[in-house]
Amino acid sequence: MNNITPYSSPHYFIYLLLLLLPIIIGLWFGKRFRIYDLFATVVILITAFFGGNMKQGISLIFYILFEVAVIFTYRAYRKKYNNFWVFTLFVVLAIVPLVFVKLDPLLNNATISLFGFMGISYLTFKSVEIVMETRDGAIKELKPFEFVRFLLFFPTITSGPIDRFKRFQKDVNNVPSREEYVELLHSGVNKLMKGLLYKFIIGYFFGTLLLPKIQILTLSYRGQTPLNLSWALVAYMYVYSMYLFFDFAGYSLFAVAISNFMGIKTPMNFNAPFKSKNIKDFWNRWHMTLSFWFRDFIYMRLMFTMIKHKWIKNKVTIANFGYITLFLIMGFWHGETWYYIVYGIFHALAMITNDAWLRYKKRHRKSIPSNKFTHAFAVFLTFNVVCFSFMIFSGILDKLWF
Repeated sequence: MNNITPYSSPHYFIYLLLLLLPIIIGLWFGKRFRIYDLFATVVILITAFFGGNMKQGISLIFYILFEVAVIFTYRAYRKKYNNFWVFTLFVVLAIVPLVFVKLDPLLNNATISLFGFMGISYLTFKSVEIVMETRDGAIKELKPFEFVRFLLFFPTITSGPIDRFKRFQKDVNNVPSREEYVELLHSGVNKLMKGLLYKFIIGYFFGTLLLPKIQILTLSYRGQTPLNLSWALVAYMYVYSMYLFFDFAGYSLFAVAISNFMGIKTPMNFNAPFKSKNIKDFWNRWHMTLSFWFRDFIYMRLMFTMIKHKWIKNKVTIANFGYITLFLIMGFWHGETWYYIVYGIFHALAMITNDAWLRYKKRHRKSIPSNKFTHAFAVFLTFNVVCFSFMIFSGILDKLWF
C-alpha cells in the first residue's frame, strides 16, 4: 500500500467518514471517545505516512521526539529563568528540522532530510507558537500528550489551517451540546460540499484541464518575442491564480469540515480574498491562519523589539522594515528559488505602497472621491496585483527565461 495523501481523491472521504462515524455518534450523544480518537489518528497517520514508503513516517517520529525534547527542556528552563537569548536559541532549535528540509533541494544532499515529511511546516509553526507563548506565560500548563495531540490533529496535519494551542485545547477538552454539535455538523457538511466543488470540479478544470495547455502555449513563445513574453502569459496568470485558490481553498474547507465533525472549530483559511479592496485587506482574507501567525509571532514581535530598543525612531520606517523582513521570510519559507524570494519582495513593496497611499488618502480625504465605483476599481486593481504576484510565484518566468 502506498502512502495516501489526505483529501487527494473522492474515495478517501468514504473511508474517512466511516472512520469518523463512531466519533460523530459519540458527540451526538454527548460523549467524546478519547481512546477511539487516538485510534482514528493512528489509522490516518499510518495511511498517510507509513504506506509503501515508510521514510516519511520515520521522519515524523524523529521530528516529534525532537520537538518534545526542545519544548519541554525550554519549559523546564522557563520555570526559573527568562533570558532572551536562551529563548531565541530554543526558537531556532524548534525550526532546525524545517531549515534542514528547506535546504535539502538547494544543497542536493539527501542526508540532511531526516525530518522530511508532508506538513512539517505547519507542525513547526505550532511548535514555535508553544515556545513563544511559554515564554510569554500564555501557556502555563502543558503535558507531552497534549502537545503531541495538538501537533498530530489529523484533519490539519499536512497543510493546515494553523490552529492555536489554547483555542484547540478549549474545544478538545469539552463536548459540545446537542444544539452546538448540530450546528457544527451542518457547517461541516456545507464546507465539505463546497470543498468538493472547489477542489475536484473547479480546481480540476483550471489545474488539470486548462493550465497544462496554457503553459504549453506560453512556453511556445520562447525565442519568438522580447523576453519571451506573450498574451498567453497573461492567460496563464489568471488560470494559475484560479487553480491555486480553488485547489488550496478546497483542501482547507475539507480540513475545517472534518474538524467540525470531530467537534473542533478549526479556524477558516480563506474569506473571499478576491474581493479585497487593497493588499493589506487581501492578507487578512488569504491563507488567514498563516498570515495571522506571521503577523503575531514575527511582525508584531519585531515591531515591539525595535520600538522598545529605539533602533529606528520613525514609525513608518519601522513598519516598512517589518514588511520587508516578514515577506522575505515568507518567500524563503516557500523555497530557496529566486521567484519565491521575488514574490516575497513584491508583496513587501505592495504593502509599503499601500500604506503610503492610505496615508496620502487620509491627508486628502476631501479631494479624493470614495464611492462604489472607486471601491470596484480598488477591488479590480488588487485582484490583478495579486494575480501578477501568483504568476511570479508559479515559476513560469523561470521556465521562460532560464
